[in-house]
Amino acid sequence: MAKRIDVNDLNVYYSKFLAVEGVSINIEPKSVTAFIGPSGCGKSTFLRTLNRMHEVIPGGRVEGEVLLDGDDLYGPGVDPVTVRSQIGMVFQRPNPFPTMSIKDNVLAGVKLNGQKISKSDADALVEKSLRGANLWNEVKDRLDKPGSGLSGGQQQRLCIARTIAVKPDVILMDEPCSALDPISTLAIEDLINELKNDYTVVIVTHNMQQAARVSDKTAFFNIAGTGKPGKLIEFNDTAAIFSNPEQKATEDYVSGRFG
Repeated sequence: MAKRIDVNDLNVYYSKFLAVEGVSINIEPKSVTAFIGPSGCGKSTFLRTLNRMHEVIPGGRVEGEVLLDGDDLYGPGVDPVTVRSQIGMVFQRPNPFPTMSIKDNVLAGVKLNGQKISKSDADALVEKSLRGANLWNEVKDRLDKPGSGLSGGQQQRLCIARTIAVKPDVILMDEPCSALDPISTLAIEDLINELKNDYTVVIVTHNMQQAARVSDKTAFFNIAGTGKPGKLIEFNDTAAIFSNPEQKATEDYVSGRFG
């Protein structure tokens, strides 16, 4: 089930350094929300707080609330591993496990969570997940071949299939197309449009056109200067951000008159 995320006054730290300051945002279920902004403004850092990946980094910590359908992900006794199975992450560079077959790559997250699964259920889940990632027809005859033998765009869709297989509520994507060619990028964008029928999708992108094409809402992050924290400047329907932003900094950024 797609779920909503409500973030209240979130501060994100690397040890003593405040990297992102005072973010409050409501991310709707079954929608695509894009985070845009210049490099170093904290958008990827903020994205990683949404499934508690930020604290994997030594000194990484947050203050504030991240609620998933009202449940505080940082509440006492909450297991970060459980959070990461509810809120999946697709990274910038496709990262299939190179020694694993395509099939085993899809099942990796499920097995990691310690779920016992019969062969027939596993086969059905592999097919469903690969279909969900629009990859099934391309790989169905070579499921036992290594995932590393696929093209970059196929590898990224394999990573999306691996994420889907765990049955998350939310899918986070950190610049999922930045390492891909235009045709593979289009395939991923088409896929994002389909994924929002079942999931809440949040994507960080440096590509303005991509944000305009795939997202329902866009959040613009900015930074006042090196060593200053990133901040959420404006959050609105994507059409409004690109055609009629409220903040001058947003307008300068989306129109390319920036920096």
